[in-house]
Amino acid sequence: MAMVAGEASGDLLASLLLKPLGQQVSGLDAYGIGGPRMIAEGFRADWPIDKLAVRGYVEVLRHYFEIAGIRRQLRRDLLGHPPAVFVGIDAPDFNLDLEVQLREAWRGQKRPVVHFIGPSIWAWRGKRIEKIARAVDHILVVFPFEEEIYRKAGIAATYVGHPLADVIPMKPDRAAARRTLGLPDHERVVALMPGSRLSEIGYMAESFIDAAALLHRRDPQLRFVVPMSSAPARAAFEAIRSSRQTELPLQIVDGQSHAVLAAADAVLVASGTATLETALFKRPMVIAYKVNALTAVLMRRMGYIPWVGLPNILAREFVVPEFLQEAATPQALADAITFQLDDEPNRRRLEERFGAMHETLRRNTGERAATVIAGLLDA
Repeated sequence: MAMVAGEASGDLLASLLLKPLGQQVSGLDAYGIGGPRMIAEGFRADWPIDKLAVRGYVEVLRHYFEIAGIRRQLRRDLLGHPPAVFVGIDAPDFNLDLEVQLREAWRGQKRPVVHFIGPSIWAWRGKRIEKIARAVDHILVVFPFEEEIYRKAGIAATYVGHPLADVIPMKPDRAAARRTLGLPDHERVVALMPGSRLSEIGYMAESFIDAAALLHRRDPQLRFVVPMSSAPARAAFEAIRSSRQTELPLQIVDGQSHAVLAAADAVLVASGTATLETALFKRPMVIAYKVNALTAVLMRRMGYIPWVGLPNILAREFVVPEFLQEAATPQALADAITFQLDDEPNRRRLEERFGAMHETLRRNTGERAATVIAGLLDA
């Protein structure tokens, strides 16, 4: 079985699928592009996941030739030695083109092409569903409203729940997380999560650090923790931190993002899967995002809904604040975090909303997805 995951969240999602799939499919050999969590489940990474971890039109153009070269080589390998099934894990800009080519080449053969996590066609780039129809034999979706959208377009789809809802406990243990990170029980902690991609850190870290500096001046007892997904991400963040020349009680940890979220009293988070993780940990948050100005213009023109953060999209309203592009100033972010820290009725309301969201998404996703894929192999 060949798989391609393109970022840290995809690495987690794929790893949760690999274990139950190995139990259902004897002699499973999984290989392709993946990260450390997948490798821990026996996956063979022919290319590291960091090669694909780029977001935004302009940012992708800078790495286009390297990414295109990887896709060409992978396609040649898969066509020369076809796997029993191909599973693309998110990363639609990379995977969909590859999936179209594989599905066309394998037409008439029993080699299904599966995509795990549907692209956000309900948010923007809706015409992409036509390409998805050409690319996949089956799509596994993680939000309940998505199944009907794909089925109406003639695409076989199964709602499998969101795997993060299975991994994250309904009642996170804040005290245990603080012990793990060496944080005191009595002090308030703000988590800074500027993203896992180098491009995200480049756009977000400065505003996050400056907002933390403002918060610290208001309350010198605040502590800040930043989880970093990789050594390059940590180096990029530390370089930006040094350039700000500000003294902060800021702890950088390698990985351990879930421990950081469990330990936090509030979270300043870049838009993406981390916003859903924050909601599943029932933590008040402020969502921010910046990209290249041209990328932002193109995305705004193609957007269909007024929210970018997954908790707001699922709730169909602004349950937590979002600050995008020029609105994501350190002052605005600091003010919003102050509210999330200090308003107790708001905290209780968010815990209730996020708890209901968690129940809806908790469906034993890895097992369900593995069952669908194993069924396609047996068909």
